[in-house]
Amino acid sequence: MRKLVIPAGREAWLLLGLALLIVLGTAAALHLTRPTTLTIAVAPKGGPEPALLRAYADELARRKLGIRLKVSAFDGVRESAEALKAGKVDLAIVRPDVSMPGNGLTLAVLRKLAAFVVAPAQSGIKDFPDLAGKQLGVLSNRTADRTLAGTLVAHFGLELLTDAPAGSIPAKAVALVPIEETDVAAALGDGRIDAMVLVTTPTSSAARRVVGLVQAASADGEATLFGVPDTAAVLARSPRLQPVTVQAALFGGSPRLPAEDVATVGSSYRLMARANLSRSLVAEVTQHLFEMRTALAETVPAAEDVSRPDYEDTADATSARLPIHPGAIDYYEREQETFIERYESWIYLVAILGGGLGSTVAWLRQRLGRIRRERIEVATTRLLELRSEASRETDRERLEAIAGEVDDLASIIARHALNRPTEARTLGAATLAIDAARSTVRRAIVQSDGVPLVS
Repeated sequence: MRKLVIPAGREAWLLLGLALLIVLGTAAALHLTRPTTLTIAVAPKGGPEPALLRAYADELARRKLGIRLKVSAFDGVRESAEALKAGKVDLAIVRPDVSMPGNGLTLAVLRKLAAFVVAPAQSGIKDFPDLAGKQLGVLSNRTADRTLAGTLVAHFGLELLTDAPAGSIPAKAVALVPIEETDVAAALGDGRIDAMVLVTTPTSSAARRVVGLVQAASADGEATLFGVPDTAAVLARSPRLQPVTVQAALFGGSPRLPAEDVATVGSSYRLMARANLSRSLVAEVTQHLFEMRTALAETVPAAEDVSRPDYEDTADATSARLPIHPGAIDYYEREQETFIERYESWIYLVAILGGGLGSTVAWLRQRLGRIRRERIEVATTRLLELRSEASRETDRERLEAIAGEVDDLASIIARHALNRPTEARTLGAATLAIDAARSTVRRAIVQSDGVPLVS
């Protein structure tokens, strides 16, 4: 007896294709909406900049914005710059006069620094040449400042010594002596140092404390503060430095210290990014940093020192000795990419994929409907064949087998009708074929042996 075989593999493959398209569409949507995580190297250890960037990272996460920062801590700015240069991080705190990564571009200036020397008035030290043969104190935790101190004394023909024994300093040298802040006054009093060099933000509380300690160590309570007079010449030789002015009377009005504005040079702590980092991401990082500055300052006062890099126009910003990232310029010039511009390619892709998905779904529905119709039509054709066969059959066993196959086909048609919408014409024809086949089988059994078939 020939059995009915209804193909099912095609429907499975069509459903698999539909599922694949849905997965691709979902993946594209997740890619557009998930936060972007950037790794940032922070330094120096114990400085205000790492605390600021950690607070910034926490605030980004708290506000559930599209950027996240993964903080990687380093002991010094040389190490953080090297991490950026090696491509291990996306962003880094960099101090250009210590180490400048060739692939680093500025987003923002986190803190501006000024280099100046403060000495007790009775020391007679009033300018860099007066430091010859002297011992110059530097805060021991400010190892990055030693590079700049060496640059400045070298400009005046002096050699900076970092390990000279006390009392044996050559006439054309300056001994650099690391000093704890709490030990400054005592070191000045017992002659271990003659003056202090500072590379710091002049308005910071740390600068005021150290200057106050030098004044307290002076016999008459007065001190001398000076910077680098040949600013233009020093900048020509050290282009990674910047001109800075220490305002008159910044450290006291009676007596005035300094007595007048002091021109000097300085450096800065900068937030830098890889040159090849997406400008839209950089613009977003820069924007959020400045927008959150006030909120961050409530817990990290260093946020107040964050400023944009100085530049006159876009050409100046990109061609400067310390160039600015195009993404940061987009924010400063209010030319940031819109959502459409940023995700233009993805939007087109999703639109095309969505259109294709809709067409595919419609085609699949049509195709699956045709397959269901074909299966019912195949079953109906088989029922008609069985009716014809039963009308000619006289063997009761064979007739009962035909009756069983008719019931099986009726069950298949019923399942298709229950599980999927079915055209009324096709279902009506199938119903008629079932009734006709069963009626013919009954008559044939009665005629064969006179015993009616119980259905």
